[in-house]
Amino acid sequence: MSTATADRMNEATKRVDHPILFFDGLCGLCNSSVDFVMKRDTRDVFRYAPLQGETAAEHLSAKDREDLDSVVLQTPDGLYRHTSAVVRILWKLPGVWPFLGTLLWLIPRPIRNVGYRLVAKNRYRFFGKKETCRLPTPEEIGRLLP
Repeated sequence: MSTATADRMNEATKRVDHPILFFDGLCGLCNSSVDFVMKRDTRDVFRYAPLQGETAAEHLSAKDREDLDSVVLQTPDGLYRHTSAVVRILWKLPGVWPFLGTLLWLIPRPIRNVGYRLVAKNRYRFFGKKETCRLPTPEEIGRLLP
């Protein structure tokens, strides 16, 4: 990665006003997961962007955009992948979700990521693959980034 690219990515990380949840826009499981988080994100904490989109190209490395087997969460503190991202998402949701995130966090990362990778590897087979990325509903327009 060139220095200019790294500098641009570092600047983009600093400018995140809302955590951005990057997801595989073609994956049925990933889209259902985004629907799940959006429904519970009653405080409008997150923004959502497909890994195949313009926002991902501006904020993430080529490796993150090509390896579509992980959700990526960008916060002002940095980038999180796999279950580290899932836990941080749960911590920001209201209700029982932060508690469940903490329970997940107590499982050693290598063990919890084995389960995550197993599902991620088979997600298209189990949950389907869409032909195009999801389009936002009128209610989602300000939350779903290109």
